[in-house]
This record gives sequence, C-alpha cells and structure tokens, in this order.
Amino acid sequence: MVFQAFTSLPRVTKLVWTTNAFYTISMAVITIIRGFLPAASAWVTKLVIDSVVAALPPRNAPVMDVVWLVLLQLAISVASSLLSTLSNIVQQLLQELVANRIRLMIMEKANTLDLAFFENPEFYDKLRQAQEQSAFRPVQMVSGTFDLIRTAITFLSMIFLLIGLAWWVAVVALIVPIPAFIADSRYGWMGYLRMRRQSPERRQMAYYETVMTTDTYNKEVKLYNLGNFFVDRFRKLATAVYEENKGILIKRYLTSFAWLTVSLAANAAIYLYVALQTVAGVVTLGGLTLYSQAAQQVSSSFQGLLSGISGTYENNLFVGTLFDFLEYEPKIISPEKTFPVVGNGNSRGLSLEFRNVSFTYPGKKVAALKNVSFKIEAGEAIALVGRNGAGKTTIVKLLNRLYDPDDGEILVGGRNIKDYDLTELRAQVGVIFQDYVTYFMSAQSNIGIGQLSQIENEELVRSAATKSGANEVIEKLPKKYDTMLGRWFNEGTQLSGGEWQKIALARAFMRDARILVLDEPTSSLDAQAEYDVFAKFRELTEGKTAIFISHRFSTVRLADRIFVIEDGELKEEGSHQELLALDGRYAQLFNLQADAYR
Repeated sequence: MVFQAFTSLPRVTKLVWTTNAFYTISMAVITIIRGFLPAASAWVTKLVIDSVVAALPPRNAPVMDVVWLVLLQLAISVASSLLSTLSNIVQQLLQELVANRIRLMIMEKANTLDLAFFENPEFYDKLRQAQEQSAFRPVQMVSGTFDLIRTAITFLSMIFLLIGLAWWVAVVALIVPIPAFIADSRYGWMGYLRMRRQSPERRQMAYYETVMTTDTYNKEVKLYNLGNFFVDRFRKLATAVYEENKGILIKRYLTSFAWLTVSLAANAAIYLYVALQTVAGVVTLGGLTLYSQAAQQVSSSFQGLLSGISGTYENNLFVGTLFDFLEYEPKIISPEKTFPVVGNGNSRGLSLEFRNVSFTYPGKKVAALKNVSFKIEAGEAIALVGRNGAGKTTIVKLLNRLYDPDDGEILVGGRNIKDYDLTELRAQVGVIFQDYVTYFMSAQSNIGIGQLSQIENEELVRSAATKSGANEVIEKLPKKYDTMLGRWFNEGTQLSGGEWQKIALARAFMRDARILVLDEPTSSLDAQAEYDVFAKFRELTEGKTAIFISHRFSTVRLADRIFVIEDGELKEEGSHQELLALDGRYAQLFNLQADAYR
C-alpha cells in the first residue's frame, strides 16, 4: 500500500508545480525547516533545565547562561509559529489556484467530449466525483507529502536523541503506532468505496435541491404541490447516506481512540522508565525532559508518518477519479486532413444527403434510424413530420455530428461530413432545438453568442432580433439590450416562454449559416404566431438550405418537400399536394389535425 499511495504523486506534483512553482517551492522549504525545530526545541529545553540546576547552590553557574538559552528557546518558538503561519498562507493560496485550475480543466475537458458522454449516468458519477473531491485533494496530497518529509526529519532526529538513552525505547516507540496505521488505511479504502457507491444517490440529492431552489421548476412545484414530495425524497436519501456514513465513522474513530490509548500507555511507560533513571542518577533532570519529549515525538512522528501515508493513499484514490475523467477521449473528432465546406456552385445553401443511415443511441436496443436515405438540394426547404420519438431530431443531431451513424454515410455539399473540420461544419449549420437554452446573460449576449465573433456587433444583433420578433420584446425591457435575462442574478428580468423562444430564434439568425434548422422551437407560440415565424423564416432563408420540424400542418405546407418519418424510417416524401394525393400516412395525420379545427 505504501507504493500505491504515491502512484498519482508525480502527476499531482506536476499539476501543482505548473499552477504556481513559487508557492510549491515555498511550501517545501518551510516544511523541511519545520522538521528540524522539534529536536532543536527539545535539546534547548534540556540545556535550560540543566543550566537552571547548575545555577543553583552550591554550583552557582552564571545565570546569564539561563537567560540566553531561554531567549534561544523563545526564538525557536517564534520561528516555529511564523513558519506555521506562512505555511498556512501559502497552502491556502495554492489551494485556491489549484482548485480554480482543476475546475477549468474539467470544463475544458467537458467541452471536448461527445454528447453521448453527457447521456451516460456513469459519466456523471465520474464528473461529480472529480468536481467535488479533486479540487482540494491535489494540494492536500503534495502538502501531505511535504509533511511526511518534515515528520521523517523530526522522527530521525528524535531517534538519534533516544539512542543516547536505550535502543529498545526507540523500538517500542516505533511499534506501537503500526496497528493504528493498518486500521486507518482499511477505513480509508472503505471510505473511498463508500463515496463511489453513494455517487448516484448524491447526484439525486443535488437534483432535488436544484428542483426546489431554481425558478425553472418553481411554478410547477407550487402548482402541483410537489414541494413536500421532493423534500421527502431528499430526506430519505440523505438519511440513508447519513446512516451508512455514521456506522463507518463511529467504528473508524473508536478504533483510532483504542489504538491511541495503547500509544499513550506506551509513552507513559517510557516516561516512567526515564524518571526512574533520573532518580538513580543515570540521567540528568534536563535529560528526563529531553528523553521524555523525544520518546513522545518518536511515537507521534512515526504515527504521523503512517497516518500521512494512509492519508496520501486515500487522497490518491480520490485524485485518481480526476485523472480518470481527464483521460476520457471523444470519438467524434476532426480528421487529420480536412476539406473546406465549399458547397454546390454559386448557391448560398448546401446540399444534404443521407445514404442508408442507421443509428442506435448508446445503451438502447431499438434503432432510432433504420436505413434512411434521402437527398436535399442546396437552397431547398424541407419539413420533417412524424410522431415524437420517430427519429426527426436524431437526423438533426447526426447532421451536426453530435453522433456518428452506425451504418451508412452523410454528405454535406457532396462530401462525407467526416472529411470536414468539426468547428467549420457546425458553423455552417444553425440549429434551434425544442429544448433550447435560456442563458442568464444580457439580451445582447443571449443573441450574440449565436456568432461569437460578432457578439458585440449591436447592429447585427438588433437585425437578428428583428427577424425573430425579439426586438419588440427587448425594446420594452428596462435596459433594452443590456438587460440581464433570468432571475438568478441582480436586476434580472424573466421572460415568458414565447419571448424566450424569440430570443432563441434570433440566436439562430445570428449565424451566417448555409443550413438552418428549426426543431420545433415555436411550440410555446400559438398557431398564427408559429405560422408567421415560419413564413418569415422561409423568406429570410431564401437561397439557403432549410429544415424545419413541426406538428402543425399549416406550417409544414410552406416547405418545398415534406419527409414523413415513422419508427426511424422514411416512409413518404413529396410536396403537400403530392402526399395528400398519395393518401398515405401524411394524409392521415393531416386529416386528423384538420378535423380538430372543423
């Protein structure tokens, strides 16, 4: 276990060192110096006592010897206190820097990973463990290693002093802490396993807290009187976790107390032996103090060494989750040799083609798409219709390479999308999903992030907002485009669902994309408002390739062609009139909806 305790140390040390080398060196130097001070203090204490005895009659040694030695002892105590203070300052500052860096590393790594990772519960367990445990443990591990060096210095110097009394005293002081070390290591491993085991429950607890403390859920929680329901669920999980932790903690600390009592008894026996040696005249009164302190320090230092190794071992286990997380690698990446997204002739749009595409989501057994083939010409507007879960959104995700198909290939501009740089490919596709994001930032930033290079371009942002209808909403806000949206931050203004949708649509219009996709982003709008949005969308995307998904057939009729997706297969395609004449699935769905309005 000693070797296992330090397996992550090289990587952790490099992480801490590259975060701030000055603080790391300072912590090491301070720690080493502190290692010599206990032995120096014990030796000076011996000299003080012996000099006091010597100054008593009849020997009458100079009193100034006592004064100088007491001042020296004071200097050692002040130095020890100062170094301890500096150590705390350096460690806290370094802890802050490393914690921030690790949080950034986790965010940066998450930014590179495939969407599939974020739909995997095991991934979230690793992510949560990395976030919660790894932010503070690297500095603890490096600091603990330095403390081990300091303790080793103190231990060896005290052993050297004890040998002057009797070798077996040192041996006794060494042996006593070993059982406590074994027990502590065992409980450290159990604690790590407990953390891994409880991770799903702790994620559920965090989720219930979020539901109860954020505005996103508050209306429905109140409307359906769900507060007590979620509180009770949290309470049950928290109680179960607490009971499991309580059993292990009580055993761990009672075991520690038992072995500490044995250690105290051994130290008392050594102290008694030295006292008897002093009475017999073998050891001076100063020697009594020296050897008593040395025996205690040897025992506590050795116990500190063993506990330090145990703590390092435990930290090593937890830090391992960080490195496990950082070792995740995306499967969907840009090829080494990329091609520019040129497109088709002079058209502003891009052609799209699915060739025998099949895809099943990770962990699912039923295919989301089954051997789907179609072609969309550059500048054409296509509508996708079908029931929820039919595979419409999956087509959009594959088009953006959020996933890669299991079989078949997807072509954009006549070339397989795997030949393109991911960033450039996604820059050519503007998508607003049904579950669009409401960013709690200013209205300007909310729209501007649709094209980051133009986020400060007020004219372009206003133009995009005008196209989506968001400008009318924003002009009524207290600070117009500088108004903070959402209630999470100071002076924030909450919008209605329809108003948020207009902001999200404006974000899509910000992109100078050649393919625009609306995946049911207007579900909060009424039928007339949705029709107006899509009619304007067709006008604004003239010449570009457009795909829109909607359940309202009055909107779908605006498309050049309509694809009917059913159970992951392309069942029908054609114009509105052609599909009605076919009298198939589309006609059936259209008539069902039309009957509802008659």
